Amino acid sequence: MLLYSLPASNFQALFGTFQEPIPRSGIIFIAQKTDGSGFLVLSNTAYPEFEEFTSYDGYDFTYCQGWGLTINDEIVARTILDLRKNAYPPIADYLDGVVKGDQAQIQAYIDACLAVKARYPK
Repeated sequence: MLLYSLPASNFQALFGTFQEPIPRSGIIFIAQKTDGSGFLVLSNTAYPEFEEFTSYDGYDFTYCQGWGLTINDEIVARTILDLRKNAYPPIADYLDGVVKGDQAQIQAYIDACLAVKARYPK
């Protein structure tokens, strides 16, 4: 995932309105400008509404407020690892497949894990 800046002025162009929403997936908001004029987002897709990330100045971290408001490279890396950890399927799915000897269920679990690794590379 890459870090982008999303100016608030581009928000509607990217997501549409309540009446006519534009579905987008894979965009994670992690910080907001203290004056509300923009956001920092993680995405695997570079939309035209995004701007190149240049600095953390003026942003407060919002992804997990228990981690504090400071945002830096270490916090972004921790966020990506947290997203990755939370996206994995429950290990019980794998164990259930092993106990039942269900190779299709085991393979489905492995495939789901590989998809997470692809979506959130280290």
